[in-house]
Amino acid sequence: MPQPTDPNHRPRIGLALGSGSARGMAHIGILQALQERGIVPDIICGTSIGALVAAVHMADGLSTLENWVTKLQTRDILRYLGIKLLPGGGFADGQRLMQYLRDTFGEFRIEETPKPLCIVATDLVYGREVWLREGMIWEAVRASLAIPGILTPHKLNGRWLVDGALLNPVPVSVCRAMGADVIIAVNLNGDLLDRHMQPVLPAADSEPEIAGDDSSLMERVSSRLQHRTDSLMRAWFSSHNDSPSLADVIATSINIMQDHITRSRLAGEPADVIITPRLNSIGLFEFGRSPEAIAEGRAAVRRAKPAIDYALGIASQDS
Repeated sequence: MPQPTDPNHRPRIGLALGSGSARGMAHIGILQALQERGIVPDIICGTSIGALVAAVHMADGLSTLENWVTKLQTRDILRYLGIKLLPGGGFADGQRLMQYLRDTFGEFRIEETPKPLCIVATDLVYGREVWLREGMIWEAVRASLAIPGILTPHKLNGRWLVDGALLNPVPVSVCRAMGADVIIAVNLNGDLLDRHMQPVLPAADSEPEIAGDDSSLMERVSSRLQHRTDSLMRAWFSSHNDSPSLADVIATSINIMQDHITRSRLAGEPADVIITPRLNSIGLFEFGRSPEAIAEGRAAVRRAKPAIDYALGIASQDS
């Protein structure tokens, strides 16, 4: 884009944080690397995992989030998501995860954040993009995180909302509408279709011990039913004889859709800079690889430095 003619004019920077599940931990490294270079976004828009990281950033909690996710394993995040049999349009309700976010980063409203923030979701009934700029922050994040078929839809302000990535995986258009002069977009799915599908759950545990005679009958029944539910979920989330699991089919189908939507939208609504971390080997729930994703986020900023400097009118310097 044309550079400002007034040397004292600082362009208003918009940051569009895209969707990508576990790959979204790269957003942490990207935000940290930009800040270390003195680049502070004036506007942040997030979709799905990008919405979660944007909300944590507004709470000044990136280091806390980094410390937490770098200790997580796949099994841990599945427990936080609440993977179980549900009647509500998904495998998980996410209640434990949302409670952790509230307890750790506090409850606040979107309109109270230090910088303008927008969280993108999708109206499940009308198929429309929804821009959430007011209301309780974690309610909006929960709606934007609702991957169809995995996390149950979230009812907010009378609307059933799901993952914003269905319509706007990298919300450049939202940043532009909110008044950004220069937009830095983060596309986590740029090389996604090259990866091979892999199981997203660890190997099954052995049959749990059933409580002894001093336990109640209900406790013993509950323990047995929980194990049966876990076994069923493991079957749904694990590959068998080289065939993809149910979770693989859902996730890969969404990846294909998001790849095509992202390419189309970025062609029609181009960002000034696109940061594309190389994350194609990281699967849907592989939060155990968060350190790798965070490091790659930092590396992606280094690779994008010439484009960032040009877009912002920064004199070229050695890294």
